[in-house]
Amino acid sequence: MPLLKYEQIADDLRARIANGEFGAGDLLPSGRDLAEQWRVSRATVVKAYDVLRHDGLVVARQGTGFTVAETPIARPAGGRRAGSTRLSGGAPYRRLGTPDRAVPPAHITGAMGLRHGEEALRRVRLVLLDDGSPQSLVTAWFPASVADAAPRLSAQGPIAEGTTHYVRRQTGRFPVEGTDVTTVRLATEDEARLLAVVHPSAVAVVLHTAFDEQQQVLVCEEGVTPSHVFERVDNYPMGSES
Repeated sequence: MPLLKYEQIADDLRARIANGEFGAGDLLPSGRDLAEQWRVSRATVVKAYDVLRHDGLVVARQGTGFTVAETPIARPAGGRRAGSTRLSGGAPYRRLGTPDRAVPPAHITGAMGLRHGEEALRRVRLVLLDDGSPQSLVTAWFPASVADAAPRLSAQGPIAEGTTHYVRRQTGRFPVEGTDVTTVRLATEDEARLLAVVHPSAVAVVLHTAFDEQQQVLVCEEGVTPSHVFERVDNYPMGSES
């Protein structure tokens, strides 16, 4: 399905930011300039910038326009329903260590449909609360087919446009279905240390697996959140009594 004009503009700006043409804090092209360049209305450009703003990639500056966000944000694992945005569920984070290739734990191997002993690319981040304390420890596992086609996943720095958009740009693959499984257990010693809780402590674990249109796994994320900060809210319609 071809992209709409505002989506094309948003994707072009994402690519320009990702390629280093605009860095953190830089002023982006004005609505007038983009409207002339793309031969569209100012309203279409505003819609494109709204997409990037809700992705946490740009911020609006009163009287100046839009600038590239200076603080990257990420979301805890799960809750990636259609229409959700990084801005609504995102928070500042710290990348832990350097991405590496390793054999995932057995439950991750099973969720990803990997062969026994098969490696995947591992990226670890610590999502933070507003006061800078830990909220969730998230380990993302990418199958080799994705990691090989998207080499920036192996770099230590953040991917400003977000991994989903980057992977789509590199591979043409994007998530169409997700599965979230939530369980409760005790934190390991390493998890307790990184999450700044005493050991042993109860944690909620969300295992999120994203599938493309061919039902192939794009990523499997495991988010570990201390019980005192974990909360899940579901809003849903309820039928009248029969």
